[in-house]
Parts: sequence; structure tokens; C-alpha cells
Amino acid sequence: MDEKTEAVIELGEYLASKFPTEIVEKTVALGELSVVVDAQSITKVAKFVRDDANCLFKLCADVCGADYPDREKRFDVVYNLLSLKHNLRLRLKVQTDEETPVPSVAGIWPTANWFEREVWDMYGVFFTDHPDLRRILTDYGFEGHPLRKDFPLTGYVEMRYDDEQRRVVYEPVTLTQDFRKFDFLSPWEGMTPALPGDEKATKEEGEGA
Repeated sequence: MDEKTEAVIELGEYLASKFPTEIVEKTVALGELSVVVDAQSITKVAKFVRDDANCLFKLCADVCGADYPDREKRFDVVYNLLSLKHNLRLRLKVQTDEETPVPSVAGIWPTANWFEREVWDMYGVFFTDHPDLRRILTDYGFEGHPLRKDFPLTGYVEMRYDDEQRRVVYEPVTLTQDFRKFDFLSPWEGMTPALPGDEKATKEEGEGA
């Protein structure tokens, strides 16, 4: 076991001792620590790992989501943190469902402001006490949350510019053809029409037989 992995394991034990009820689970994989925290305790744990001398995770590099539809709490909200002082990374996770909001950490790490907006936009996870929780990647009035596993691949509507109305209009999705599945040994078979001269090759093969 290398020195960095030992430091990560020690950090996990340290956090578990400080938050025996707030931390639900902790794992070490590929030299990185992941800690699952009770959702309503995220701000308490976040402030500690930012300010404690043994942690000093001053940088929130990313906040992202993950969807597990078969779980009761289907969404993971993942906070990827970096300690420049100790050269360590920490992954905090909270779990929630479609209706239960998660406290915002934008007041602890300002970078989380837009990250949480992205999670809201893509997954529909609501954050309480967020200063400006609006969609950030999709258009105004967009229906649904695109990174949910139950969101259709084609979406619900498509957008185009209408010359007569002189504005952008939204219409139900229309596909020019059904999805196709080509089951050939070569990906090019069946997709190229017969070329002049192909019949000669067929005849020669038959004569040789």
C-alpha cells in the first residue's frame, strides 16, 4: 500500500469518527475516498471538510448526478473535492428521490452554484437555499430532465425556425424513418447498392464451382 492510499484511508477513518451518524458509508477505490452522507447533513459535513486542518478541501471541482431508477432514492448527487494543501481528493455523495430537495452548498463553495443548476436541469434534483436555481443547459420551457434514464432518446419536441412566423417554433418530434438495426458481418454490407460489373464476379464464382 502506497503512502497516498494510506493517507486516504486515514482520512476516511477520521471523518467517520467525527460524523458517526451523518456518514452512511465510506469506500476507498483506486486510491480515492468516497463518502456517502445523509442528504440533510451535507452542509454540516461540507463546512467541516473545507475548514478542518486535516482536510482543507477548499476547491469544489464538480457537482454531478447519477440516476438509478430501480432504487427508492434514485439519484446520487456527487461532490468532487480537492485539497491543494494535502494533495488529496474526496468524493462526497448524497442520495435523494424525485421530490426530496438537497441543501445547497453554493454558500460554502461558490463554484457549486452553476454545478447545482446543471444537476437540477439534467436530473431534476432540487436544491434548497440556492441563490439562483434556473435551467442552465436546456432552453426556456424545456420539458423533462434529459439525463434521467426514463427520458426518451428523441426527446418530446424539436425546434426549428419558421420563415412564415419569423420565429423559433416547437413541434412534436417526427422521425423520417424508424430506427434500424443492421445485422451484417460487415457494417458496409447491405448499405451499398449493387455496382455495375458485380454480376460478372458472381458468374465467375459459379463457373469455377
